[in-house]
Amino acid sequence: MTASTNVPGPRTARRPRLAAAVVEDLVNAIVTEIYPSGSALPPENVLCDMYEVSRTVVREATTALTEKGLVVSQQGRGTIIQDPSSWNLLDPMILSALFRREDGLSYLDNLSEIRASLEASMAGKAARNITPEAAAQLGRQIEKLEGLIDTPAAYVHEDVLFHDIIMRMSGDRLSKAIIDSVQSKAVKTYSYSGRLNVDHVRATHEAHKRVYEAIVAGDSEGAARAMREHIETSWRKRRPGGPEEKSD
Repeated sequence: MTASTNVPGPRTARRPRLAAAVVEDLVNAIVTEIYPSGSALPPENVLCDMYEVSRTVVREATTALTEKGLVVSQQGRGTIIQDPSSWNLLDPMILSALFRREDGLSYLDNLSEIRASLEASMAGKAARNITPEAAAQLGRQIEKLEGLIDTPAAYVHEDVLFHDIIMRMSGDRLSKAIIDSVQSKAVKTYSYSGRLNVDHVRATHEAHKRVYEAIVAGDSEGAARAMREHIETSWRKRRPGGPEEKSD
């Protein structure tokens, strides 16, 4: 009796971790088209053998895939891979896998376009909302960045905070949430972050100063324009196959 009451505890503790690992592997396989849309996942018993897990874990993983829009259960056919139009593209696991696809660069291009559009709008709003306190905070961040130009890794960390301050100043919480969600996965890929380069950091800092000056001056159009130019130019330099990579 004692043994039977002790068994469920460890299984319950392990199951979420096992299911999450199976989900992540299957998400990668689906998004990178190892299992293309319209095809079926291997049967439940095969997945159990593949991952050395119980049917309960496989069922939990399948439920998670369904919630992400990746699969649908069809009578007589099994678990079928959905068309990409049904996928939740803002799901963190799906995003990470998208950036690793063979055509992942096209998604990074799209991310840069989204950032340029949303952050330009938010920079304009930040300029309209400027207060002495906000201007002082942004000024302190620019000064901090100025001292980090020769240490690119440290600069990049504070660069993220510079953009975060502006997004919070804009008051546009939805746009900020979208960018935070998407970019948090992209920055972990080399194709997006690129090679750290002091010359690039210097150019980035000049762009940051133009954004800063327009915002504190209350120049909404100028701030939006400066932010858009900054994001688009920076991506052109970092993008694989871009001018800096070709000149190496």
